[in-house]
Amino acid sequence: MTDETLRAGARIAVIVPCYNEEAAIATVVRDFRAALPQAAIYVYDNNSKDETAARAREAGAVVRSELRQGKGNVVRRMFADVEADVYVLVDGDDTYDASAAPALIGRLVEEGLDIVTGQRVATGQAAYRAGHVLGNRLLTGLTAMMFNVKLNDMLSGYRIMSRRFVKSFPFTAEGFGIETELTVHAVRLLMPMIEVQTRYKERPEGSVSKLNTYRDGFRILFTIAALVREERPLVFFTTIFLLLFVFSTALGTPVVIDYFHTGLVPRLPTALVAVGAMVLAFLALASGLILDTVTRGRWEEKRMAYLAIPGPQDLKLP
Repeated sequence: MTDETLRAGARIAVIVPCYNEEAAIATVVRDFRAALPQAAIYVYDNNSKDETAARAREAGAVVRSELRQGKGNVVRRMFADVEADVYVLVDGDDTYDASAAPALIGRLVEEGLDIVTGQRVATGQAAYRAGHVLGNRLLTGLTAMMFNVKLNDMLSGYRIMSRRFVKSFPFTAEGFGIETELTVHAVRLLMPMIEVQTRYKERPEGSVSKLNTYRDGFRILFTIAALVREERPLVFFTTIFLLLFVFSTALGTPVVIDYFHTGLVPRLPTALVAVGAMVLAFLALASGLILDTVTRGRWEEKRMAYLAIPGPQDLKLP
């Protein structure tokens, strides 16, 4: 941020979801306190079995608890509880660059953006595991294709958000699918957003990643599928229609050929399955057409609710 934007004005909140991060959380709080001395820092402990809450409190953070397990539940609680004009969402594992926060906030305000994502650039080989890199690229690419947006790091845990983004954000994810919902929410409501490269470092000694490459990867994949169904139902149900149509055609064509040659239907069960699949195919297509109309109406309502909240472009940052 420039000297001009450092004058008293907007409320800034650093919100940190945490689970078993006693080795890192005090450093995170101190680093963000140094980078953003005017900000309020909130640490939400998610049933940690170590001294995470105590270390965060000693470092000067406001510490609260969320009993429902899962990062999505914690973020939902933080968005509901914390009142601010600019929100800095960051993981509590001390892998993100706190010193980049003022510049990211400056971009948000000066360019009138609703979300600035810290695109991770690893500073060492151990910072970003190969399996996580591949999974992130696959899931980010799939989301970019489904929702027609250019993305590089959808699963980053470092985001600067405007008030109107946070307070217009309904979501259902309980775990790591929250990053996907954050991105899709911004994309579907046509919010101005950018990605800015930021340093991504190794976890400190004693801190262990909570992300399971395969389990959480599949959960994120299911989250993407659910969001496509809810936000782009015509695409979702047309895909089902095509799969069932191809299956029914492949199964029923030999039966039809036999009927024209012999006048008989020797494989009645096969014929019934083929007809049933074709009926389901057209039901799926009809469902997609109807739900697409409903979704457009919901989209207009959400867009109007989003626009009713003042944007960040007129804020004066402390």
